Amino acid sequence: MASLWRYLLAGLGLAALLVGVLAAVYLTAPHSAQPVGPDVSRTKKTDNGLYVASFVPERGVVRQGELESWLLTLKTKTGASVERAAIAISGGMPQHNHGLPTSPQATDYLGEGRYRIEGVKFTMSGWWQLRFAISSGAGSDTVLFNVVL
Repeated sequence: MASLWRYLLAGLGLAALLVGVLAAVYLTAPHSAQPVGPDVSRTKKTDNGLYVASFVPERGVVRQGELESWLLTLKTKTGASVERAAIAISGGMPQHNHGLPTSPQATDYLGEGRYRIEGVKFTMSGWWQLRFAISSGAGSDTVLFNVVL
């Protein structure tokens, strides 16, 4: 009977040692940071770095099913306001493989690099993208904003 207890204690000791080694490996292994969704930043550099763009709803909140106005603010990489820019807008829902239900347009220049974008409508919840093609004296560039409802 004493030898049976000795084998049980040795087995328990080996199991505890194995659990400790596995825990140490898990805790010290590098873990990759998996993004949990699309980047929903409201300010970002354009694809080629010519501009810094900010995109926010004019009323401060995003509303599903309503025609909305948004504000696109454009600065050069040195911080100067971008005036007289030509702005083309496209987008849609990448997971549903369809475009925007409306044709948003830059309708007003409000000063200090701010442009009113009218005709933005998100008809359903989910992941939407709006791509801006920007041309001004500083050059042509694009920026993509993700909106998740």
